[in-house]
Amino acid sequence: MQLLTTESQSHRENEKDPRTAPIIGAAIEVHRHLGPGLLESAYEQCLCHELHLRGLPFRCEVDLPVSYKGINLDCGYKIDLIVADEVIVELKAIERILPVHEAQLLTYLKLSGKPVGLLINFNVSLLMRGIIRRVL
Repeated sequence: MQLLTTESQSHRENEKDPRTAPIIGAAIEVHRHLGPGLLESAYEQCLCHELHLRGLPFRCEVDLPVSYKGINLDCGYKIDLIVADEVIVELKAIERILPVHEAQLLTYLKLSGKPVGLLINFNVSLLMRGIIRRVL
């Protein structure tokens, strides 16, 4: 019996979820062509193009109001991508993902009411090491 590492388990869970698997596949394709080292905005534009080529519906730079005591306030937050009106995708091109980045994703999920989120850091040698998936 083979024991799976946490990374292998995470990779298999991502592959099993039909909501996130095509997004991850598109991100891998972008990373395969560009590699690490570019600005987040470059990866975002290329990922949007790749999602379009694959026929996946998405919205870029979606305003996210903060609901406070029954009032929606425009505080300037924007979600990088929402795919199929269900999955929030937050993109990074940083040295490493910190807890604050995961907290950001979870907060965006709660504020938006979306069930699934991906945090993708393109500044890694192997993209699967830069992907975090969260489900509310």
